[in-house]
Formats: sequence, C-alpha cells, structure tokens
Amino acid sequence: MSEPRWLDATQQRDWRAYVDGSVRLTEVMDRDLKTRHGLSVSEYEILVRLSEAPERRLRMAELAANASQSRSRLSHTCSRLESKGLVRRDSCPSDKRGVIAVLTDEGFAALERAARDHVETVRNHFIDVIEPDDLEAIGRAFNAVLKKMTGGA
Repeated sequence: MSEPRWLDATQQRDWRAYVDGSVRLTEVMDRDLKTRHGLSVSEYEILVRLSEAPERRLRMAELAANASQSRSRLSHTCSRLESKGLVRRDSCPSDKRGVIAVLTDEGFAALERAARDHVETVRNHFIDVIEPDDLEAIGRAFNAVLKKMTGGA
C-alpha cells in the first residue's frame, strides 16, 4: 500500500478554510431562509431548480441530480414542499414509473419573496467579502471540481 499524498501546511490551511467557511455559510443561509421564509436551503434549491426548468417542471431523478440530493432525500423534501403548497408531483406521461415535480404558482411567489432576502445574505457573507479576482478563481476552481466529479458533464 502506498503512502498517502498528505497535504502540506498551506494546502491544509486552505482546505480547512473552505470546509469551515462553506459549513458556516450554509448554516447562515439556512437560518435566514427558515427565519424569514420557512424554507430550508435544500427546499430553496429545489424551488430555484424548478423555476429555471421549462414549464417549471422536472423529472424527480433529474431534479435530484441538479439539486445535489439523493432521490430519497429529495422525495422527503418534496413532500414538505407539497404540504406547503409550493410543489406538486405529477405522473410522467411518457413513462408510467416516472414522477415529475412541478413548481406551483404559490411556490414561484414564495421563491420570488425568498430570493430577495437570500441574495442579500449571499452578497453580505460571500460575494462582497471576496476580491473580484479571487471570486473568479473560486468559480474556475469549483467548475473544475464539478467537471471532475460529474465526468466532464
């Protein structure tokens, strides 16, 4: 068995800054969305993905992949959104086994309200505290990470 390629001190510092910062940023976004709009970050992300889809509809499998959630977790999250009247699930006309998630008009209105506050949270805790060149570097870096993890898709 070969020796692991350990991180040097600088790499370790940067890795930990990423882990700690991303966890805390997600906690702040989650707390703000729940307090102001009764939505979790996961619920908000599903509403966003559906709002961007043609006719505000996506197959559950595609939504799970787009929202970075397991199918099981997505199903539970969509159940919560359904109980709030923000999403509904329809059967897929082309595949009787398939299920389509649909953003309701109420869901779209809730997203529009939440998005106004959410963008301020993102700006205050991320965009506005990072130099433009660093922000661009973060974008390039995480596009490379996504490309590696998704096989170039």
